[in-house]
Amino acid sequence: MELLSLAGLLDVQTLDLQIDRLLEKRESLPELEVYKKVHTELQDVEAKRDASATILKQLELQLDKSEGEFEILETKLNEHETRLFAGGMSARETEFMRLEVQGLRGQRDAMEERVLQMLEDIDPARDEVKSLETEIEAANSEKTELEASIKREWKQIDGELARKEDRKKEAVHLIADDLMELYEKLRRIKEGVAVATYDHNVCGGCHMAFSPAEEVEAFSSDLPRCVHCRRILVA
Repeated sequence: MELLSLAGLLDVQTLDLQIDRLLEKRESLPELEVYKKVHTELQDVEAKRDASATILKQLELQLDKSEGEFEILETKLNEHETRLFAGGMSARETEFMRLEVQGLRGQRDAMEERVLQMLEDIDPARDEVKSLETEIEAANSEKTELEASIKREWKQIDGELARKEDRKKEAVHLIADDLMELYEKLRRIKEGVAVATYDHNVCGGCHMAFSPAEEVEAFSSDLPRCVHCRRILVA
């Protein structure tokens, strides 16, 4: 195996390791974790907002209904009071109308209290929805800023990745196909390190020292291989 090919293979591995680190950096940006946290919190707040908004809508519908019933009741009371005060009825009819007016007044007062209580209940519900909307707005703003920051980081990393990939393509052209095939296979099973330097009788991949006999065995073929970890050796 030509020394030039082996040296070139070491260059390819250097580029591959740099590419691996860039890919890892791309997937482990600190902003990504913050973004995921903000996104999750935003979903929770939106769920709370939706639930609160549903409750608020129900309260508003009940209030509208009660206010409508109150208006109808008050109109009826006014009509009965007008008839009562107008006179012209028999004593029996007058007493009946007086009792009717008294009953309507009681219903009106009770309905008025109910409406006032509903108004008191609805204000906190509106405040809660408004507060949650403010939280959502702030979270969306933070999320947008994080997205922009992540995109800037990714653009820079992707540019560097493209340059490394181009350099790798150029380096690969100098290496035989069968050697590249072995290299890729070893990279998959050797944690990305298929090629190791051999220096002072030690493999740079597994850091195991060679005996004289092991050194002869490792370098007896055109393609030196570590007798311990089977990585390709470059002296």
